[in-house]
Amino acid sequence: MKKLCLAAFAFSLALAPMSFETKSATAEELVSCKAAYLCDSESGVCAYSANETQRLPIASMCKIMTLLLCFEAVEDGNLSYDEQIAVSDSASGMGGSQVFLGSGLSYRAEELMKTIAVCSANDSCVAMAERLSGSESLFVERMNARAKELGADNTLFANCTGLPKEPQYSCAKDVALMLRSLLTHKKYFEFSKVWLEDFSHPDGRTTTITNTNKLIRFYEGCDGGKTGYTGQAGFCLAATAKRGDTRLISVVIGAENSDKRFQSVKNLFNYAFANYESRKIAEAGKPLDIKLDVRGGKQKQIPVCTERDLTVFCKRGEEVNTTTEFYFDEGVKAPLAAGTKVGEVVLYRDGVEAGRSPLIAAETAEKFSYGDAYRAIAGEW
Repeated sequence: MKKLCLAAFAFSLALAPMSFETKSATAEELVSCKAAYLCDSESGVCAYSANETQRLPIASMCKIMTLLLCFEAVEDGNLSYDEQIAVSDSASGMGGSQVFLGSGLSYRAEELMKTIAVCSANDSCVAMAERLSGSESLFVERMNARAKELGADNTLFANCTGLPKEPQYSCAKDVALMLRSLLTHKKYFEFSKVWLEDFSHPDGRTTTITNTNKLIRFYEGCDGGKTGYTGQAGFCLAATAKRGDTRLISVVIGAENSDKRFQSVKNLFNYAFANYESRKIAEAGKPLDIKLDVRGGKQKQIPVCTERDLTVFCKRGEEVNTTTEFYFDEGVKAPLAAGTKVGEVVLYRDGVEAGRSPLIAAETAEKFSYGDAYRAIAGEW
């Protein structure tokens, strides 16, 4: 892969340095909890933090990792949404939040994953853990390994449900990191936005499931998240909300009551939406001001575009200094269909990576044929 990095290809240039305040008097008054974290979902840039790396119990928010591993299993081809999952005695016997799965019955994986996302079903968590790893304990090993892979260094899981068991802990920053990864799976939003729904059992029973995250109904733009509560952890919430091009993640750990956790997250969202924006640097599908050399094509060069939007999360009105580096695959040959991946672009803000996207061909490059060569020669006579 060859690298192309020229100042002329910078999307935006200004002189002001990057400056983020992770704590401010304005935001400090808005949260009532042991720890909190507010960041941009796309880049992970922090807009507010308080005790963000303090190791604390997070209760059912650990199901963010449980769900992430389920979605990744589907992505890797190790699980299908239509697969029938047999429920063991241990899974059906789970206490706390549950959907009352019947021991010995089989349920579609998609339906079990939905109940985890919507009503925090402990029985569904264990059923999925046993399916994916053979036992809950082996699944927990994978949860901890995945946390390390993500860089969640202040996280240790003891089970897949978040029910009290020592030792287990996480922190507000790590929870936000795990939720960022979960949000990359678009199917998740089909589950997370469900407010009220009937869950049908194979034996004819019906259980009504209700979303534990009230903000999806009562806060504009909120379309996902995970609540948590135990006596040790207090009231917890990790939620996401999107308005315009800006998607935020807000995490609250250890609030005194349910109202305070929801209000704290709402206040943090309000603070960020009022003071920050996601400034679009490159629009997905829109040709950039650079072209790709194509070997053996009727056209020697074709335009390229980003596969997804590239944005910079910054304070409203703030000048930002951004540059880009382009990495093109070597030896790109015709024929080449529009939409084919041909490289990658990395966006930097003040020298720090702020995002990246695959580069794709914006046009089709047809192969230069013998007939084309003959006509070209004939045209010169």
